[in-house]
Amino acid sequence: MARQTTNAAVLFADITDSTRLYRKLGDTAARNIVNACVTVIAKVVPEFDGRLIKTIGDEAMCVFPTADQAALAASEMQSLVARLKPGNYPAAVHIGLHYGAVLVEKDDVFGETVNVAAYLTAVAAAEQILMTEATAVRLSPALRFCVRPVFQAVLKGDAEESTVYQILWQTDNVDITDVNLHSHRIIPGDTGSLLVALDEERIRVDQWRPSVTIGRERECDLVVCDKFASRRHVSIRLLRTHFYLIDHSINGTFVTLESGEEVHVLRGELLLGGAGKISLGRKLSEEPGAVITFARDRRSLYRI
Repeated sequence: MARQTTNAAVLFADITDSTRLYRKLGDTAARNIVNACVTVIAKVVPEFDGRLIKTIGDEAMCVFPTADQAALAASEMQSLVARLKPGNYPAAVHIGLHYGAVLVEKDDVFGETVNVAAYLTAVAAAEQILMTEATAVRLSPALRFCVRPVFQAVLKGDAEESTVYQILWQTDNVDITDVNLHSHRIIPGDTGSLLVALDEERIRVDQWRPSVTIGRERECDLVVCDKFASRRHVSIRLLRTHFYLIDHSINGTFVTLESGEEVHVLRGELLLGGAGKISLGRKLSEEPGAVITFARDRRSLYRI
């Protein structure tokens, strides 16, 4: 299997809040909108000498030879989705891109450049295009006038903060929020995925599987047999770069943190960090029937 290393601009385009689309419009209508958006995005790629690597659900991954081509393609993607309303619905996309070394294997690409591009996509808001400082300095002088610094970030593999830039793709920027140049805006870093385990069964929560459900119902991702557990007792979800436990139960969920503190979550949510244990419906000290463990995998959340 031939492998080679080359430099390229990696771009991810993701449909914003697609989960809400499915909840609001239903599976069929939402899927039609997602497919229509991805089709529009894919058609733009070859116009700028790019290559579509793959589509993953509501996200497209592609590569371009230069930073200029990736920036222009991203702007065109945003413009077409906003103007055409694929699927006759005002959907939006958010985009992240980064130029650097990639490992090419068959028709796929791997490496930290891919991870950084995926990370920027996750922190981008609807209709935003974010790029790294290393990518911005590679833009031609004409395109540099179309970007502005918006955040500071510690990117994977870096020890120091760098600047994240936004591409201003709209022709009318009257609705663009002004950036306060006197504030220090550092965005959350890529702190890895979350491993959730029940006995010998393990699930990784990451951008490819952003949520898991736990409960007595057979359709849950982790099924527990406990009279104190509700049918769909609790879910763990990835929101941007953070993991949240969300309780849906009657008896609540007891979470024991690394510090030893036990938190009772009832019809609410809790930010999960580090490692700990989850007990459904009763405290760990009450001899729970099922104990779920969670732990952060400090490697990249965006491993491709």
